[in-house]
Amino acid sequence: MRRVLATVLSCVVLASCGVRQAPNEIVVQRFFGTCKAEYGNRTDVENAEGECGIMTTLINKFSAENPDVKVRVSPVAWPGYNQLAAQLASGDPPDLVTMHLSAISDYQSRKLLEPLGEDLRAVGVDPNGFTAASLASVSKQGEIYGLPIDNWAPLWHINMNYFRQAGLVKDGKPILPRSPEELLAQARQFKQATGKPYFVQALSNERAAYTRNLYTLLMQQSVSFFAEPQKVKLQSPEAKQVVEMFRQIYVEDLTTKNQDYAAATNGFINGAGGVYLVGTWMIGDFDAESRKTDRPLSNGYAVMPWPQLYARDATFIDGHAWVMPARDRTPQQRDAVFRLLKFLADHDFEWSRTGHLPAYKAVIESERFNALPHRSEIAKISTTGMPLPSAVQRQFPVQDIIGEEMAAAITGHKTVDAALADAEHRVNDLLFHLL
Repeated sequence: MRRVLATVLSCVVLASCGVRQAPNEIVVQRFFGTCKAEYGNRTDVENAEGECGIMTTLINKFSAENPDVKVRVSPVAWPGYNQLAAQLASGDPPDLVTMHLSAISDYQSRKLLEPLGEDLRAVGVDPNGFTAASLASVSKQGEIYGLPIDNWAPLWHINMNYFRQAGLVKDGKPILPRSPEELLAQARQFKQATGKPYFVQALSNERAAYTRNLYTLLMQQSVSFFAEPQKVKLQSPEAKQVVEMFRQIYVEDLTTKNQDYAAATNGFINGAGGVYLVGTWMIGDFDAESRKTDRPLSNGYAVMPWPQLYARDATFIDGHAWVMPARDRTPQQRDAVFRLLKFLADHDFEWSRTGHLPAYKAVIESERFNALPHRSEIAKISTTGMPLPSAVQRQFPVQDIIGEEMAAAITGHKTVDAALADAEHRVNDLLFHLL
């Protein structure tokens, strides 16, 4: 990885990395899927659905309203970073790229991204209007390195029909635990009443989900596990308690097991359990399912942030942003890039219909956002959501390492102490070699 990024950096610096586009053309590279057959030429953003549909119609609408700009869209398979590294190494990166907020430090620290703050302000996008979580995530060394478009967080998607059966509903709302002990007690009560596991989890190919849950519960205990950005501390009583709780849930069959993402999602839809631990992007699909008749979720879907089990109300968050890879551009291209960024900022409400939280305080506070199904229940994450410290690099592989070691402890292949020690050592070894 270091050799690849060193090659990328040298290419950015060398004059041979030239522009290969028309003077008025910009290349926009994004993930979020492909849906050309349904949305290829549509501009009716308000009628689009899903991440791909909304993003496609937004860019189509911008192109229709700005005929002097040629926008070439390059969809990539999620998350697209291998392709981006190759493009940077060849000296021909896109003009805009969708990037997870947690990945920005990897590129910004190597001077592969351009700061955007001054030009955003010039077109009327004030970073002070970003939510606190979004602003923290795109701010690096006193500059703005991305236009945030959303935040997402692990949520509790709840089958209210089963919760009613288990006696865990009061005044029409789910009764959520307020401590680890209450969580285990409610999970046991739920299983006894319904015969179903309390949790539905995608653990076969989504072990980073374990990490996000650990981050959340450490943040709720005000544990600074990344007090130094190049060093994690996981051998702590607080981390041990969290992993032991998930181990107990596994041992007592209070969760589904051996399911990948597709199986867990279909399982929750088909009544496999009470609470599906997954992100914001599933709200629309599950809400639509709850409006069907004779289905496990019929008139019985709720969604909540992670309940507060400790002293602090906090949830780990990530999100998405547009970033601008460093390269030479014509004045027309720079103008087009920031016109498009302004357009996307102005239409952040439409993007919030995907289920993701808006990146702008004005949208979070707006009546039309809070009128969307279930948004008022999760809006507080815009203030309680916490990213990792902005200088922490390689957050994706760090999540995978911690999740892999947590899985080993939870399934009984390692002791909890050994797994946390191994996770800490492996992460710190990875980060040390970035220095």
